[in-house]
Amino acid sequence: MPRPDLSPASGQQQSRDIADVPAVELISTTAVHLMSAAAVHLGLSEDLPDHRDLDEARSLIDSLAGLLTAGTPHLGHHHAAPLRDGLKSLQLAFREASPIPDAPGDGPGEKFTGPVHR
Repeated sequence: MPRPDLSPASGQQQSRDIADVPAVELISTTAVHLMSAAAVHLGLSEDLPDHRDLDEARSLIDSLAGLLTAGTPHLGHHHAAPLRDGLKSLQLAFREASPIPDAPGDGPGEKFTGPVHR
């Protein structure tokens, strides 16, 4: 297995590469990664349908809600709307998967989004 290039020149190239990526793309990509990981921990993955870790899912959904709350003004409606819809779907899936449902407003991410209803 090849070793990663840890030379200073390599670090400079990586910094230049990341500098070329617009903030909208970084925020959106990070949100999609958080959504995907939360879905896996909710047992929604086709590859791991029996996997469920609600503590991990809660942390990921909280983080996603915080990111979207802070990032929405920078994303604009066109990019933010589908991400917010995905967040709401995960929040509802969490509520359904939880053996003891949280009170309205206490579910994952609801401190940022407010209570989530169908």
